[in-house]
Amino acid sequence: MNPYVLTILLSSLGLGTVLTFASSHWLLAWMGLEINTLAIIPIMAQQHHPRAIEATTKYFLTQATAAAMILFASTTNAWLMGEWEIHQLSHPLATTTVMLALALKLGLAPVHFWLPEVLQGLELTTGLILSTWQKLAPFALMIQTAPTINSSLLVAIGLLSTLVGGWGGLNQTQLRKILAYSSIAHLGWMVLILQFAPSLTLLSLSLYIIMTSSAFLTLKTNNALTINTLATSWTKSPTLAALAALVLLSLGGLPPLSGFMPKWLILQELTKQGLPLSATLAAMTALLSLYFYLRLCYALTLTIYPNTLTATAPWRLNFTTITLPLSIITILALGLLPLTPAVTAMLDW
Repeated sequence: MNPYVLTILLSSLGLGTVLTFASSHWLLAWMGLEINTLAIIPIMAQQHHPRAIEATTKYFLTQATAAAMILFASTTNAWLMGEWEIHQLSHPLATTTVMLALALKLGLAPVHFWLPEVLQGLELTTGLILSTWQKLAPFALMIQTAPTINSSLLVAIGLLSTLVGGWGGLNQTQLRKILAYSSIAHLGWMVLILQFAPSLTLLSLSLYIIMTSSAFLTLKTNNALTINTLATSWTKSPTLAALAALVLLSLGGLPPLSGFMPKWLILQELTKQGLPLSATLAAMTALLSLYFYLRLCYALTLTIYPNTLTATAPWRLNFTTITLPLSIITILALGLLPLTPAVTAMLDW
């Protein structure tokens, strides 16, 4: 793609998200979401591969549907209640419709079916943008509207997403689909705690972005798209393979890695709020996710690559990838747990 065109598209991508962040009026927020969607579509379709085109079409249709639902809900609220402000969303029909529309935009269960299929058709860099940056604008709206949404609906969507994210990834061999289900599960944890402690949702979102970025950049560096090709990583770079296994365990939420912090604090907060059953169910669904992370770790560090692999031996090629961003993000994805007391003090403050 022409660098000037790419610069314009990435700038529009940033503009759409910032516009949604800064808006207090539903029409302006909707406009930001639309700019965001239209800016990423050419980036998704730049490969000119049938799968990329199919993924782009599916993404456009789901995002357009969600945007239309948001416009319908905000218009309904303005018609019935006389308010266009995001914070003044008060009619039950409008709040429920907006919640389902934002769930569709984010890929939360039960409207998650598009996310694994779309992510599977994209290259890893575009998949990284879709899994991280594209979640920010809908989450900003969800945090602003959360106080008016039925808490039972939020908890149900959160628990269902953690269950679907864990269960869906069990039988996958494609790494991008596994990361898509991982995204659904993590988003479920964030929605679960959204109404009780929004600051914990922001903490979870920040750490999710760090860990997912590290996972995607590692796969891009190793040029791995399936579990079989992941087995060649140890031969290419033993250090990177060992760190990648730790990043996956961090995504699974194992101590003493960074990913344990949000899960620990969320379970603690749910228990404080008198929801021990929800906390127990969330912890049980985390075990499902942990299984497929351990499966990836096993393929990454404990197996030899299959002799029938037809690809060129990639470890003999010159290594020209820039690894500084990967190094910084990997350190953050592994070593932030000791900061938990400071984080809890800031949240309480």
